[in-house]
Amino acid sequence: QVVLLFFISLAYCGGSGCRNVGAQGWLFKWTNYIKGYQRRWFVLSNGLLSYYRTQAEMGHTCRGTINLATANIAVEDSCNFVISNGGAQTYHLKASSEVERQRWITALELAKAKAVRNQAESGARNSNSEVQSTLRTLGSKVEDLSTCNDLIAKHGSALQRSLSELEAVRLGGDTDGKIRQVTERATLFRITSNAMINACRDFLSLAQAHSKRWQKALHSERDQRIRLEETLEQLAKQHNHLERAFRGATVLPLSQSNPALDSSGSAKGDASDEDDENEFFDAMEDPQSLGSNPESPQSLEVEPVRKRRTKIPDKPNYSLNLWSIMKNCIGKELSKIPMPVNFNEPISMLQRLSEDLEYYELLDKAAKCQSSLEQLCYVAAFTVSSYSTTVHRTGKPFNPLLGETYELDRLRESGYRSLHHPPAAAHHAISERGWTLRQEISLASKFRGKYLSIMPLGSIQCMFEKSNNHYSWKKVTTTVHNIIVGKLWIDQSGEIDVVNHRTGDRCHLKFAPYSYFSRDVARKVTGVVTDKEGKAHYVLSGTWDEKMEFSRVMQSNKGENGTEGKQKTVYQTLKAKELWKKNPLPEGAETMYYFSSLALTLNELEEGVAPTDSRRRPDQQLMEAGRWDEANAEKQRLEEKQRSVRREREREAQRAANLPEEGAEGDNYEAMWFERTEDAVTGESMHVYKGGYWEAKDHGNWDMCPDIY
Repeated sequence: QVVLLFFISLAYCGGSGCRNVGAQGWLFKWTNYIKGYQRRWFVLSNGLLSYYRTQAEMGHTCRGTINLATANIAVEDSCNFVISNGGAQTYHLKASSEVERQRWITALELAKAKAVRNQAESGARNSNSEVQSTLRTLGSKVEDLSTCNDLIAKHGSALQRSLSELEAVRLGGDTDGKIRQVTERATLFRITSNAMINACRDFLSLAQAHSKRWQKALHSERDQRIRLEETLEQLAKQHNHLERAFRGATVLPLSQSNPALDSSGSAKGDASDEDDENEFFDAMEDPQSLGSNPESPQSLEVEPVRKRRTKIPDKPNYSLNLWSIMKNCIGKELSKIPMPVNFNEPISMLQRLSEDLEYYELLDKAAKCQSSLEQLCYVAAFTVSSYSTTVHRTGKPFNPLLGETYELDRLRESGYRSLHHPPAAAHHAISERGWTLRQEISLASKFRGKYLSIMPLGSIQCMFEKSNNHYSWKKVTTTVHNIIVGKLWIDQSGEIDVVNHRTGDRCHLKFAPYSYFSRDVARKVTGVVTDKEGKAHYVLSGTWDEKMEFSRVMQSNKGENGTEGKQKTVYQTLKAKELWKKNPLPEGAETMYYFSSLALTLNELEEGVAPTDSRRRPDQQLMEAGRWDEANAEKQRLEEKQRSVRREREREAQRAANLPEEGAEGDNYEAMWFERTEDAVTGESMHVYKGGYWEAKDHGNWDMCPDIY
């Protein structure tokens, strides 16, 4: 039995002395956006979690260790969890199953609790040990002083006796011996006194050193507390100032604002403000207003920035059997399928495409870049950011009616305005910050039974005024999964080439399709920015629903062959920097169709827009208000009205075709604000804005607009 227990103990302890191993096994560890998750051997021992590439490395090469005593352990989903010490060490880990993940979490939590307890006890022991050591040192010096004191007293008494004897001696034969004795004792007294002085000096130096250290620590703590209090006070003042400035700039109309206006157009704050200082609300200081442009005539005006809405009515909980509608539509074009509003979201396709401008700041930054290669990185990030709003958006936007328009005027807030107009969703956006964006997108879609594929057709172009750089790219395929059974979810997949036609630079982006068996992070996007010679300058990585980063390439080497037999390129880069990060969704977004802050404002009614504007669609407004039965009826009426107009136009075209001098080519609908032309740079034929819309809006002249609603 003893032998058996010995071998059991030997096996448990690894055969070379027991190491108190709490848990060990394989986990997948996130490495980077290029390699994704990699299989690593993890060992939990004595409050430390270490990992190795293989079990064989345990004896000689540890790849990393994190102390659980100061770490935070968080569960992400059924298999993923994160361990971070709040500093440079963060492990994103994935177990092979939920049971395996829970086994590790339990072991890690127990090890962390024990490590924290041991650290607290060790800290107390260390602190107590330091105090005890100091006390022992001081005590030793006191003992030295006490010994010196006794010696001084002893030798002092002997010296005194010798002096007394010297005085009683009559000059005689033993005079020299007495004098020699006095001299010796005086020497001993001097030596002892010097030792006393040195011991006192040591004691004083030690006391002063500890006193300075304690005083320094005390002053440091006091200074940190004062700085913290000052910081909190400044933050409180800034918060109060911004809150009041926001109210003053966005809520009060000009006619009701404080009449006490200074020479710069600033209104004085309420005298009852809690702050001692006066506050000024200056609408022209808004960095997103037209007033920031000194050449703009509007810079002399002081008008409040419009306060946009932040909520819409909650989505009603209506149930509908999708299969009963879709089973007869397999293989058909999606736009030809009659769909109730139950599967829609209360915005049109034109408004949905306007959401591409959610992160317009990326183009603002790109316009300021001196390097065309760096500018290309921001343009590439802008193309990726346009998909971030789709991650939870499983509702179908309303198909635009022929002649429908949609304007997004954000000149005052954000420095740009845009216009959409069918038949193809032609789009034109221009910014006073030096960029122009135009696109023509039509959608081809197929229902495949289990999933829905949406293939955008057409291209997008972006031009920068300062550099004359002209970029173009296309969109990737969107797939809606679990159409029949399960929870709907959306994926983006494909490849994009963002090309600078002036310099020949390009960025090749890859949107990896989701795979349950892949070790890569979900919704992964990678990209490489190259010049016209094909030399790599930047590497991009991230996800289309969260963020993108870019790293400057210092060196590139050809590596091993990949899974498809192609030779991989390995890039040595500098530290990655953030290009773009997704804004958080508004509070309660899950009950408002998962709309972003921008999307919540798109269907808000505005004065002065064209009668053909998407905001005026009655079916959309009824759906947004939660009146879905009425919205369905209105939707059918509008679609039938459009079909009647189309049939009449086709008959007119047919009649024209019977006239030999004219001829016709079917339904030749011409857009009112756009005209088809061939782009001189790319050679593509697309609808380009021909002008006139904003002038018609300024004059309120919409007589030429058709009655489509």
